[in-house]
Amino acid sequence: MSIATKTGDNGTTGLMYNRRVSKCHPRVEAYGSVDELNAAIGLARALGPGPLLNDSLLAVQKDLVILMGELATHPEDLARYTKDGFQIVTPERTATLDGLVKQLEARPVSLKGWATPGATTAAAALDVARTTCRRAERRVCALQEAGALSNTEIVIYLNRLSDVLWLMARWVETEARGEIGVLV
Repeated sequence: MSIATKTGDNGTTGLMYNRRVSKCHPRVEAYGSVDELNAAIGLARALGPGPLLNDSLLAVQKDLVILMGELATHPEDLARYTKDGFQIVTPERTATLDGLVKQLEARPVSLKGWATPGATTAAAALDVARTTCRRAERRVCALQEAGALSNTEIVIYLNRLSDVLWLMARWVETEARGEIGVLV
């Protein structure tokens, strides 16, 4: 089977369980923004900001795949989705990010003034991921406000993730200035 199915040539795309919607549908905008976020985090991880950050970023990317699947499922199909064994975003996933915030804040991180992205390529990539995360959060909030989001934990998760990405970028910058030791 070819990746070029041509089913989207009419401007529609498929959600889970064969529902078709416009490619500019708010649900597609939401999971598409999360897909962009996943790619941005992949770039940041590829730039090698350090073992702890790389491992944490990879775990987040795995969470984002779960999040995208949930967003790509119409609310009427969500019970079927979970019955079929697919995972959803839970408070426990957000709690993992809360733990990462505490872990990062416990380390020496320079928080001098407003951050201007670009001190290092890795920090700049983390800032791109953070701003992409904020856009994804806005798209998901639009679904929520339209009554089309079943799981409000997704908004909380993305909000916390943007905090994590901001802290990671500041940590990488702090390390680059020689204010702390090697990131482990």
